[in-house]
Amino acid sequence: MTLGRVVGTVVATRKESKLSGFKLQVVEAVDLDLRPSGGFIVAVDAVGAGTGEIVLTAAGSSARLTSLTTDKPVDAVIMAIVDSFETGGEVRYDK
Repeated sequence: MTLGRVVGTVVATRKESKLSGFKLQVVEAVDLDLRPSGGFIVAVDAVGAGTGEIVLTAAGSSARLTSLTTDKPVDAVIMAIVDSFETGGEVRYDK
């Protein structure tokens, strides 16, 4: 799993039929201080995330294990919207 921030949306009117109805989001990887840590992915949104939200993504074969993405041509999925996280007893993010 990777921590990221939704920074945009991809619109593709022509795509593989198994992807019809899916929202595609651009997710930027972030570190534990929520600073960009390099890299962007396009992920299928399985949870209804919006721009600016902190999310967890899964990639590779794990991306095809959600109820919405099983047997779909998906390499990355947004599988959670983060409410908060802490490290070392310190809250680092609280929505």
